[in-house]
Amino acid sequence: MLLLAVDTATPAVTVALHDGESVLAESDQVDARRHGELLIPSVDRVLAEAGLKLDAITGIVVGVGPGPYTGLRVGLVTASTFAAVLGVPVHGLCTLDGLAYAAGTAGIEGPFTVATDARRKEVYWARYEDPRTRVGEPSVDRPADIAEQVAGLPAVGQGALLYPEVFPDARGPEHQSAAALASLAAERLAAGAEFLPPTPLYLRRPDAQVPKNYKVVTPQ
Repeated sequence: MLLLAVDTATPAVTVALHDGESVLAESDQVDARRHGELLIPSVDRVLAEAGLKLDAITGIVVGVGPGPYTGLRVGLVTASTFAAVLGVPVHGLCTLDGLAYAAGTAGIEGPFTVATDARRKEVYWARYEDPRTRVGEPSVDRPADIAEQVAGLPAVGQGALLYPEVFPDARGPEHQSAAALASLAAERLAAGAEFLPPTPLYLRRPDAQVPKNYKVVTPQ
């Protein structure tokens, strides 16, 4: 097994290689405006560090969000393209699940909350019983609207750090880690678990909209 994991659902452009037992190489860069520019060089870098070629990959792991429209699609399109070219499966995982798994590696046992920045003064979030067990589906809300639901729980992710009045026990990790995502995927593959399809989990409509009352200007 050789998994290539990528995630661009958060400001982090993160890539990792996993052989089914451990992480062989990883790259993490935080830049919310350069996902498309940074992702492929990051893939090249982790392959070079591991001394491997792209054709050695046996599966692709990709974070499906939730996340902002443009950044999220960079990772998903790249993952699906690699999978098609190489003829290997692509396994989708919730980005919040990857952060939860990383929180467990950092020593948080649970229960706890994962929250990422959804912009518009909102967070993408979910509660976890432990680093591998999510409670319910991910949501997008204003922090004040979920204060009672997350009260008393530790929280991880950039969204938690942005709103300390709602998440007073905010901790690391702050950003997504493809290494954690790959490790979680390796565990689930070994257990025969199902994965999500490599389609974006937006939770809300994209910012870009077709204008209302759009006028056709082509010749009749």
